[in-house]
Amino acid sequence: MSELHKFLFEGLPVRGMIVRLTESWQEVLARRASNSDTGAYPQPLADLLGEMTAAATLMQANIKFNGSLILQIFGDGPVKVAVAEVKPDLSLRATAKAIGEIAADAKLSDMINAHGKGRCAITLDPKDKLPGQQPYQGVVPLIDEKGRKLERMSDILQHYMLQSEQLDTTLVLAANDKIAAGLLIQRLPVKGEANLEGTAEGGRDQVQQDQIGHNEDYNRISILASSLTREELLTLDVDTILRRLFWEETVRRFEPQTGMLGPHFACTCGRARVESMIRGLGRDEADSIISERGNIEVGCDFCGKQYHFDAVDAAQIFTAPGDQMPGSAVVQ
Repeated sequence: MSELHKFLFEGLPVRGMIVRLTESWQEVLARRASNSDTGAYPQPLADLLGEMTAAATLMQANIKFNGSLILQIFGDGPVKVAVAEVKPDLSLRATAKAIGEIAADAKLSDMINAHGKGRCAITLDPKDKLPGQQPYQGVVPLIDEKGRKLERMSDILQHYMLQSEQLDTTLVLAANDKIAAGLLIQRLPVKGEANLEGTAEGGRDQVQQDQIGHNEDYNRISILASSLTREELLTLDVDTILRRLFWEETVRRFEPQTGMLGPHFACTCGRARVESMIRGLGRDEADSIISERGNIEVGCDFCGKQYHFDAVDAAQIFTAPGDQMPGSAVVQ
């Protein structure tokens, strides 16, 4: 069962989370594999998308945002885009689009940053937008401050957090065809609402400790977390991981989130959304597609569901309610 575990280090400005996506991640892969038009993801791309999905789940749970968190990679290699979306209830979905061959031993930069033009974007899309309100989006290149290509998803996101959020963050990510997992360690500010009881008293020392990269407690725990190997993250249970890494620390754990309260697969596509998309094409374009193909077929990239609209369906989309013929109805 997929699970999310949150914990704090007593008396220290450091928090952490571990996510283990099992059946929810397998559902993502199974739906892709069952799509006759696309087939299964190549293993390197599947592993990358799994790491993205685990990371997006950790970030959504970390910020408690009332809306969708969308993690995207835009590539200039064979992988053109990869997307992981997580809702406030931790429902998740993910997809990727690749053009061309992906070698079995392809590195991240081979797939998405072949010419140094790849980008990582995190979008926060509020559930209840105010009039004129736009989603927040931060974008960073897939290179470090010295222009070197970043080769791990964890490095990309740590770089993002420093550049966009000014937060010390350590991530360990791993995925295979059975599980996508992640460990997040983050420094809390010494001052402000997130301050933990028992942190250092005020003064110049506190200000210095709160600067990026200068908190000794965070740095120590970050080093311990970074020692976790991919194999350990994929195979060990959460109790064992925490005990092995932080046996000298006092860790306060919270009730794990599982089942429908934890990470779970769900897709938000629907016929009404597809109708809205067709309406956005315009009647002339819709009629042209039907004239050429006989109907309009739209498939969801996330869950694989197919939506079909014939000439009558399309006509109803563009018919105002007051203009309907007796006995007809607009599909919702």
